[in-house]
Amino acid sequence: MQMVQMAAIDKADTAWLLVSTVLVLLMTLPGIALFYAGLVRRKNVVNTVVAVFAVAAVVSLTWFALGYSLAFSKSTAWLGGLDRAWFSSMRLDAAAGTVSVSHLAPHLPESLYALFQMAFAVITTTLIIGAVVERMRFSALLLFSALWSVLVYAPVAHWVWESDGWLNKLGALDFAGGAVVHVNAGVSALVCAAMLGRRQGYGRQAFEPHSLGWTAMGAALLLIGWFGFNAGSALSADGRAALAMLVTMVAAAAGALSWMLVEWWVRGAPTLLGVLSGLIGGLVAITPAAGFVQVGGAVAIGLMAGVACFWGATWLKRRLGVDDSLDVFGVHGVGGIAGSLLTALFADRAIAGVDATVLNQLVAVAAVAIYSAAGTAILLTVIRVVLPLRVTAQQEIDGLDISLHQESQN
Repeated sequence: MQMVQMAAIDKADTAWLLVSTVLVLLMTLPGIALFYAGLVRRKNVVNTVVAVFAVAAVVSLTWFALGYSLAFSKSTAWLGGLDRAWFSSMRLDAAAGTVSVSHLAPHLPESLYALFQMAFAVITTTLIIGAVVERMRFSALLLFSALWSVLVYAPVAHWVWESDGWLNKLGALDFAGGAVVHVNAGVSALVCAAMLGRRQGYGRQAFEPHSLGWTAMGAALLLIGWFGFNAGSALSADGRAALAMLVTMVAAAAGALSWMLVEWWVRGAPTLLGVLSGLIGGLVAITPAAGFVQVGGAVAIGLMAGVACFWGATWLKRRLGVDDSLDVFGVHGVGGIAGSLLTALFADRAIAGVDATVLNQLVAVAAVAIYSAAGTAILLTVIRVVLPLRVTAQQEIDGLDISLHQESQN
């Protein structure tokens, strides 16, 4: 534990990270909740929303207990230690005028740095919900989320973002979570969907979204929150944060338009869901590069991400044959992989301070994908021994709102 005088804390940077933390939390509650709830059928709206809120609560506590310490303590190249478990390193001595800081952000109160990183752990875990909606048992989802956030997310965060993590030392660049958040969640979502099996009627009947208006409002909140996600990752109110915010916006716009144009050409009509999906795809892809690229590079990344994510959510999804309900892998997984690799092509040494290589980025993507897939499969296999992963056939027909929560969306 490192204590510093409160005068050593940068007030401007602290204020900016306070705002950024709120923005990242806004992405989950209500951003993800609205985005996902609008896409499911009416009979599963309540279940989807309560799943997002409940998983957010679970992960907040697992982060407090173990996740933060395992991710952001110096120990080995593979995993942190337990010296920050239960937030034991958080100290404020008003009489002495001192406060604890992290070695990764010595100009900020550690309590704020830990909370900012908690917001990332929360949204990464809740993203997986989109692949399992309308059929996963609520109790199994909560248990899986608790274990996954500690045993899968925390180690990956340590590899990439902790100064002694092996991917960090390798030189892999991931400014705000292309591999840690999106590849990690996307691959886990694909494995979850495959192991759960398809929803009843999948491929034979249309699963009409409950409300595209809700999804649009959720996407808008995600866009706003993403400014804190990317620009906040600078951990400072400076030029890098400003550039990260700018490239986030232009990449999102480019992604929205490129998906729309491809869909228009392929299917004969531009759709609201296509524009929203492309917007998210652009945001996902710029995430690992946000603090390393010029504006022109961000536009290129967004344009390519829109096309790649459209391919991932359509042709690739059909080829895989997995019922990834809300295209978590198609958008977040594919977008995260594309963005991580494109970071090497567009990173500017004058901004990044180092040279990025495609090989390093590929190693990082492959390592995270393999670990995430294996860890998820093992966790679900173990949980299946304790309790069923899926609801019963009748519960699925009736809808999870009534069958699991005794509530309905009227």
